[in-house]
Amino acid sequence: MKTDSIVELAGQSIERRDLLKLLCLAGVVASGGLAGCASQRAPATGPKSPSSESSSPRDEFVFLQLSDTHWGYSGPNNPLAEVTLREAVKAINGSALEPDFVVFTGDLTHTTDDTSVRKQRMREFQSIVSDLKVKTRYFLPGEHDAGPDAGETYRELFGETHGAFDHKGVHFTLLDNVSQPGSVIGDAQLEWFEKDVSRVHPETPLVVLTHRPLFELYPSWDWVTRDGARAVEILARRPSASVFYGHIHQEHHQKIGTIEHHAARSLIFPLPAPGAVEKKAALPWDPESAEHGLGYRAIRESAAGLALSEHSLSLIAPGEASR
Repeated sequence: MKTDSIVELAGQSIERRDLLKLLCLAGVVASGGLAGCASQRAPATGPKSPSSESSSPRDEFVFLQLSDTHWGYSGPNNPLAEVTLREAVKAINGSALEPDFVVFTGDLTHTTDDTSVRKQRMREFQSIVSDLKVKTRYFLPGEHDAGPDAGETYRELFGETHGAFDHKGVHFTLLDNVSQPGSVIGDAQLEWFEKDVSRVHPETPLVVLTHRPLFELYPSWDWVTRDGARAVEILARRPSASVFYGHIHQEHHQKIGTIEHHAARSLIFPLPAPGAVEKKAALPWDPESAEHGLGYRAIRESAAGLALSEHSLSLIAPGEASR
């Protein structure tokens, strides 16, 4: 993948403002047994020479997860859509965080059936994120990027849609569960994934980066990967594995067996909690909210395990009182 192109809420009905408060809380979730970070490229053929005889030493490091930027979106659910991504870049550059890399887990751009517009949005996205001080970046497609043309435009500008890399004793795999119709990973990629995992030392922590949840979070809202259970089964054979994904536009944590699944907030607009409303739709912009349910995540790996910290993005639209 190209370096500069390729990075619980319960299902109950609650008031929108209360939901935003929950979504916007910046906290830390500690978890033993994961690790995480990366090098530069995620080759589609898997890691070059992972050793099955020994595991690499694990050094402390930090990486960032950004998701669902939907560059090109325009609408009342985010009247600042044209500046939100740029503000996120500024916030990260101005923070005290010193991440080894940044990963974007899909829906980089907002969907369009016009190939020329799709390509333009992807190039604009690339230009904006090139201002990140963190020069090592990994990207995954979302269904908005890859769905209309099976990932053809995405691959032209970003490279392959899946891959793997090793970083400081942790093995990372990027899975594409959006390019094929039917919300699936597909037999060929699953076969590749199984071989990729089998090459890694049993004690090496595994991190999977993907767009959709691999488990059945809420299938009627398309919050599912139809053959995700096969990927989870492969991961379940290992003692330490975690999955980071996007798609649902909110922070969400779920543990299935020994595998921890963590969804990230969006950088365009939040969505309701699973099943909280009859019909899934973007939550309306709240002028009384400073964060608007938007944010990104930092993941720190150390000998003690994995720690997640959530970072809100503050935006003020014209006419809103400063806070």
